[in-house]
Amino acid sequence: MTDQITQDIIYTKVDEAPELASASLLPIIRSYAAAAGVSVGTRDISLAGRILAAFPEQLSDDQRISDDLALLGEWVKTPEANVIKLPNISASGPQLASAIRELQAKGYAVPDYPDAPTTDAEKEARARYDAIKGSAVNPVLREGNSDRRAAKPVKAFAQANPHRMGDWTPDSKTRVAAMPSGDFRGNEASKTLAGAATAKIVLTGADGTEHVLKEAVSYPAGTVVDATFMSAAALDAFLAEEIERTRAEGTLFSLHLKATMMKVSDPIIFGHTVRIYLAPVFEQFGDEMKALGVNPNSGLGDLLARVKGNAQIMTAIKQCLDARPPLYMVDSDKGITNLHVPSDVIVDASMPALIRAGGKGWGPDGKEHDAVCVIPDRSYAPVYDETIRFFKENGKLDPATAGTVQNLGLMAQKAEEYGSHPTTFEIPVDGVVRMVLEDGTVLHEHSVQAGDIWRSASARKAPIEDWVNLAIERQALTGYRSIFWLDETRAHDAELIAMVKPILEAKGVADKFEIMAPREATRASLETITKGENTIAVTGNVLRDYLTDLFPILELATSAKMLSIVKLMQGGGLFETGAGGSAPKHVQQLQSENHLRWDSLGEFCALGESFKFLGQSTGNAKARILGDAVEAATQGVLDHGRSPGRKAGEPDNRDSHYWFARYWAEALAAQGEDAELAAHFAPIAKALAEKEAAILEELHAGRGKPVEMGGYFLADAATTAAIMRPSATLNAIIG
Repeated sequence: MTDQITQDIIYTKVDEAPELASASLLPIIRSYAAAAGVSVGTRDISLAGRILAAFPEQLSDDQRISDDLALLGEWVKTPEANVIKLPNISASGPQLASAIRELQAKGYAVPDYPDAPTTDAEKEARARYDAIKGSAVNPVLREGNSDRRAAKPVKAFAQANPHRMGDWTPDSKTRVAAMPSGDFRGNEASKTLAGAATAKIVLTGADGTEHVLKEAVSYPAGTVVDATFMSAAALDAFLAEEIERTRAEGTLFSLHLKATMMKVSDPIIFGHTVRIYLAPVFEQFGDEMKALGVNPNSGLGDLLARVKGNAQIMTAIKQCLDARPPLYMVDSDKGITNLHVPSDVIVDASMPALIRAGGKGWGPDGKEHDAVCVIPDRSYAPVYDETIRFFKENGKLDPATAGTVQNLGLMAQKAEEYGSHPTTFEIPVDGVVRMVLEDGTVLHEHSVQAGDIWRSASARKAPIEDWVNLAIERQALTGYRSIFWLDETRAHDAELIAMVKPILEAKGVADKFEIMAPREATRASLETITKGENTIAVTGNVLRDYLTDLFPILELATSAKMLSIVKLMQGGGLFETGAGGSAPKHVQQLQSENHLRWDSLGEFCALGESFKFLGQSTGNAKARILGDAVEAATQGVLDHGRSPGRKAGEPDNRDSHYWFARYWAEALAAQGEDAELAAHFAPIAKALAEKEAAILEELHAGRGKPVEMGGYFLADAATTAAIMRPSATLNAIIG
C-alpha cells in the first residue's frame, strides 16, 4: 500500500455493521463522486488492521499492511484533510483476544496477548497491544474540536414521526448511585502550567522505595494538568452497600461504565464490582479460581466459562446469585447479565436507553423492572441523576414538540480523561504518588493504597482556545441559549473557567453564555427543550460523548443519526458518522438471517458535509452540488420511510442504499446549476426508477437465510461484497 494520501476524501475502513454497510454504500459514493472529479479512498483503522499494522515483523510480505492510523494522524494536521470516519471498535480485552484468535486462525503469526508478561518480548507485545485497546483511534484523528447536532431533516422527521417513550411516574424506584467520597471527582487536583514542562510520575512506597510509573511526560505552556485517584477500599465499601440497598429496595442492580474508552481504569472498576457481587464465592474459592485463570476484570461470562467444570464453585455462584439483587440484563433470553462482559454495557448508550424506557431495565425473568444505576465516579453521574429526577417530576419528554440540544465538545489533542490511558495506573503498594517536573517542582501529590486507581489527564491551551472560539461562532450563528457545562467546585473545571471567561469578555460576548455545573446545566437544558426551544451544550471531552448519546436518544430515538463535524485546527475536516457504536448485534442478525438493520443515515449526513467542505475548500463547485444533493436524498429517505427495518423480511440497509442512490441521482439530474452533472445523472436516475422492481427482487433474494462472511474481525472482502451487493442490475447501473 502507498504511504501517501492522494485522494480527495478518505472513507475509513472499520468494523462490524458500519463496515458491512460500506461494502454496499461505498461503490455508490465512488461512482457519483467521480462525476465531479472527486476521488474517494479508504484507510484501514479496523481492530484487525490495527493489530496487523502493529506487528509487521511477524508477518509475511503479502500479509503486511501500512499503519493507516498513524498516516491519517499526520494527514489530519494538514489543511487538505477530509476524512469520513465511521464508528470503529474501541477494543476491550475480550474483543482484542477474540480478534487475535481469528487472525491467528487465518495464518497471521501475531503473538498472543500476554496477561502477565515476564520476558522482554512479552512486555513489548503487551505494550503494542495496549496501544490498540480502548479509544486508540479517536485521540489520533481528533486534531480539532467537536460540533455535534441533529441535522435539520433528521430533527424535522423525528418531530413529525415521534418515537415511543416509556412513561415515568413519581414513585419510580429507579435511581443513580455514586460514591459519596474517595472517587476521581473528590480527589482531583489541577494546575495550569505557566511554561512548557516535562514531568515524571513516581510512586514512593511506605518503605521508601521509588517506583517510576511514567517518565518524560511533556506538556506545552498553558496546559491544564490534572491528577486524581479512586480509593479501592472506598469503592468496595460503596459497592457492598449498594448491593445490599438494592436488594432491600427490590430493584435490579446495574453497573454503567465505559470500559472501552477508559481502558485502564474502568475494567478495573468493573472487576471490583464482579468481585464484590460474588464476594462469598471469592472468599471461599478465590485461590482455586485464580488457578483456573479467573480475572474478574474480564467479567462474569469469562469467569463462568473457566469454572464450569467445578461443581462446588458453580453451586456457590448460584447460591450467591439467588441471594443478591437480580442483575440488569443485556440479553435476558440468553442469560447475559450486566456483569458478563465489560464492553457490553457502555454508560453513554445504556443510561439513555434506560431513561427513554421510563427508567426500566430487563431482569432475569424477562420482565421490565426499576433499576439502581451504579455510576461510581461523581464526575458525570449527576447528569443522569438529574435527568431521572426531572422526568420523575415532569413526566416523559415529547419528541414531537421537544427542541434540541447541540454540542460543542473540547476533545482536540487527547483533551481530558479520554486521553489519560498512558498515565493511569493500578497502584501496587501503599505510598505517595507525585508528579514531579524536571526542575524538581512537585506538581501533584496523593497518598494512596495498594489497589487504588491513580490517573493524570490534561487539556492543552490551543484546543481550549479553539473550543471557546468555536462556541462563540456557533452561538452567533444560531442565537441559541448557550451553556458551558463547567463546575467551579471541581478542580479541573475551575482551571478551564479561568481560561474561558477572559476569552468571552475579550470578544464582548460574556453575556451570551452561562456557566453551570453539569447537574444544573442538565436541568436547564431539559427545561429549555421541553418548551420547544434549543440550547447549545459547550462541554469537555467525556460530557461531549455522553450528551451526544443522551439527548439524541431522547429526541431522535438514536444517536447514530447525529451530524458530527470536527473542524480540524489546521483547516481540514473530519466528518464522523454519529455515535451508536459498531453494532455487533446487527452483525449477528446478518449472519443468522441475512438482514442488516444498521441505518446509514449518519453516513449520509457526514457525506453531504464532506462534499460541501471539499467544494468550499478547493473551489470545486461540482463537489458542493453533490453535497447539496446528498441532503435532498437524505430527506427523501426519511420522508418516504426508506430507512431499514429491524426484522428480517423488512427492507434493510441495502434497500435504503438503493433508495439513497436513486434520490441522490434524481436531485442531481433536477438541479439547474451544472448542466454537465444534470446530463450525467439523468439516465442514471431514469434507470434506477425503471428497474426498481428488478433491483428490489435481487436485493431480497436469499433473505432470511444464514450467510457466512469468512470472518468477523477480518471478513473476506469478496464474500462480503457478494452479500452486500446482490443486485446485478443495481451494480451495472451504478457502474
